[in-house]
Amino acid sequence: METFKVILFYVLLIDALLANVVAWFFRDWYEKNMYHVAKYLPMTKVWTVWYLALVLWIGFLIF
Repeated sequence: METFKVILFYVLLIDALLANVVAWFFRDWYEKNMYHVAKYLPMTKVWTVWYLALVLWIGFLIF
C-alpha cells in the first residue's frame, strides 16, 4: 500500500508541475487547442500554484 501512495504522489506531482508550466508559459496554446476543456477548467496561475502547494503538502505528509 505504501508503494501505491508514493506512485500516486509522483503522478500528482508531475501533473501539478506540468499544469504550472502550461499556466505560466503556454496559456494561449491551451485555450486555443483545448477550448472545450478550457471553457470549464480555465488554466490560471493562482489555481495551479495552489494545486502544486496541495500536492507538496500531501507529499510532506506521506514522507
